[in-house]
Amino acid sequence: MSAAAGPLYELTFRVDPDGTDDFRRWISQLTEQARREEGLGEARVFEPPDDTDAGEAWTCQWQCLDESAFDKLQDGFFAGINVALEQQFGNAVSMSSRVLREEQSPQLPSVENPDCLNCGTRLRGQYCGICGQRARNRLISLWELISDAFGDLLEVDSRLWRTLIPLFAKPGQLTRDYLEGRRARYMPPFRMYLVLSLVFFVVAFFDPQEDLGLFFEPESTPEEQAGKAEKAAQADQARKEVLDELAAEGIIVGKSSPERDPPAADAALPPAPDEIDSGFNIQIDDDTGACNIEADNLEDLPEWFKRRFTPERMKQVCERVTADGGKSFAKLLLDNIPVALIVLLPLMALVLKVLYPLSRRYFVEHLLFVVHYHAFFFLILVVQILFARIAGFVHIPGTISTLAIVAASLYIPVYLYKAMRHVYGQGRFLTLLKFLALVVAYNFGTALTMLGALFFALASVSV
Repeated sequence: MSAAAGPLYELTFRVDPDGTDDFRRWISQLTEQARREEGLGEARVFEPPDDTDAGEAWTCQWQCLDESAFDKLQDGFFAGINVALEQQFGNAVSMSSRVLREEQSPQLPSVENPDCLNCGTRLRGQYCGICGQRARNRLISLWELISDAFGDLLEVDSRLWRTLIPLFAKPGQLTRDYLEGRRARYMPPFRMYLVLSLVFFVVAFFDPQEDLGLFFEPESTPEEQAGKAEKAAQADQARKEVLDELAAEGIIVGKSSPERDPPAADAALPPAPDEIDSGFNIQIDDDTGACNIEADNLEDLPEWFKRRFTPERMKQVCERVTADGGKSFAKLLLDNIPVALIVLLPLMALVLKVLYPLSRRYFVEHLLFVVHYHAFFFLILVVQILFARIAGFVHIPGTISTLAIVAASLYIPVYLYKAMRHVYGQGRFLTLLKFLALVVAYNFGTALTMLGALFFALASVSV
């Protein structure tokens, strides 16, 4: 038999003496049928030996052309042999099988485990055909560890670049390919969304000059900083004097300076908007930072709200927020924003489901469109932020930098419109109407989710 062919499939039969003649005819018919099977090459049948008390033994070997032919035959012709044998002879004939292969991968040392260490599948090369794990089990080198970590970033033909390029330059192409089954070449959608959102928050909220200020030269000398502080104090003092004069003349309503008493004419003026009795009225003293909470007209509010949001608890929350200038509250709000953006995904997918009722697309397909669009949105924001910082570092003229950022911002709605046309395939005018409706829904949904993030940030402040 040819050594260059595929696997050798071998069947061994044990036949009761009484059924030998019937089995001879059956195996002869099976051999004739095998010659007509696609993917089979040579065949060999061994004559039964002359001994044994347990019946006669027959061995049949079929040479497959290659691995793919063997896989098809294993699910078809070879599987049918067992069924036919059971129907024809029952327990009178027993059968065992095995697959013989020549080792095609000289790169595998003889000391390596022939089975995959992850899933136990028989190995046929450097990688497992079931789970994809590499056959080698030795410790990898430092260079291999670095290559595994940054391989997708450094390789031009990696899935990372094959995903980011159409995501940025071809609106809707990524979604269209994924829905049509071309998926293996791209990064999974939700993984790409999470990676790009993480990169955005790192780039947006990490300022090297602020967080690593010790490594940068000071922008001004102590004398210059003192001069700036003195000028700021003088400007603040002049502002207070102007406001006091306006308040004394009754032109504006507000707190006057400590040296002046409020004029009597102010009592006849209507109260300022923040002093109208409607729910909670929160006042923060500019000098001491003390909080004053007034609660009026709360009878119409739900009981559960009044039990939880009492004036005393609201005062404690206000004091804790203002204790460090709102930094802790800002951190809590920032932590809730990624969750709010994730909540926005199914909301916008539901809007698309309503806008395209006759598209026969499932909700998850609309969700896929939104995930790809949000991933693009994070990507364009990252590009804008990095460009602005690089432009400031290399001293690109401000006009050019501003025009580039504005052009990138205008590309965002254009991208959404073109993506809707490419994925859903409707005309320009109808797509434009649905685009405008989607933009309005985005504004409303974003405001709603951001208010939710603000609410949970307030609720997270321990009291």
